[in-house]
Amino acid sequence: MKKVIVLGSTNVDTILNVQRFPQPGETLAMDGRAVAGGGKGANQAIAAVRSGAQTAFISKVGKEGAADFMLDTFKKDGMNIDHVRCSETAGTGQAYIMVDASGQNSILIYGGANQDVTVDDIHEAEEAIKDADRIVAQFEVPIPAIIEAFKIARANGVQTILNPAPAIKNIPAELLAVTDMIVPNETEAEIIIGIKVTDEASMKANAEAMFKMGIKVVIITVGAKGSFYATPTTTGFVPAFKVQAVDTTAAGDTFIGALSTKLELDYSNIEAAMTYANKASSIAVQTKGAQNSIPYEKDIQL
Repeated sequence: MKKVIVLGSTNVDTILNVQRFPQPGETLAMDGRAVAGGGKGANQAIAAVRSGAQTAFISKVGKEGAADFMLDTFKKDGMNIDHVRCSETAGTGQAYIMVDASGQNSILIYGGANQDVTVDDIHEAEEAIKDADRIVAQFEVPIPAIIEAFKIARANGVQTILNPAPAIKNIPAELLAVTDMIVPNETEAEIIIGIKVTDEASMKANAEAMFKMGIKVVIITVGAKGSFYATPTTTGFVPAFKVQAVDTTAAGDTFIGALSTKLELDYSNIEAAMTYANKASSIAVQTKGAQNSIPYEKDIQL
């Protein structure tokens, strides 16, 4: 059983269903409203724990009912939440997602307590980081906290996986220097490197550029097509499972969480681990919503 620690965001998603988006100054009635757990960090941690990893989560929430809602979700899945702290100054992160009748969405994000994750919080979780096999992080919490967590991990032989989302053009060299594996999607890879992902050759070109930044292993996910990988010695493409997608929310997060659970530390089973992660994602996209759609290990039959 892998020991995975995830550093990242916790959001409560409010989904508003409308026939069409309102015009400026217009008031419209909603067709429906739903509340669900979200945040890239929380999604990835839930995917990891549901795929059998011993999973700890470093995050921050507010002190209101939204925080209790999320903490209850984490506890039900058996996640270690010793390092999910309460912010003294901000509320739990929120995402407001307006979805029209055609399935198009518009999203507003309130970072809230996610933006209050500090280097001090990382130091409080230092022993948990040292005890892990690998740590996973994304860009929905402040980068200084990620750098500090990855530095602690690197100093203690703990593998580091960076999901550079939401993408930023200039990832600090200090962070790249302590990143073992990077897992962007095709859009994020293009933003980071500047090479549009159109085929396997362009994916290899992106990976080569990332190797020059100091990264050891690159995985680029390309949605319904599958995922590409590059190590210092080999490259390959693992096709996706063909399914009827209903909602792609959290598909990428499910992939990364599931991957972190099954991938050997020497990457020797990278294709098998990616196949498992692709299967987990293919199940997630067949259900509306984020965390409720993330499958359990028993349901991921290869």
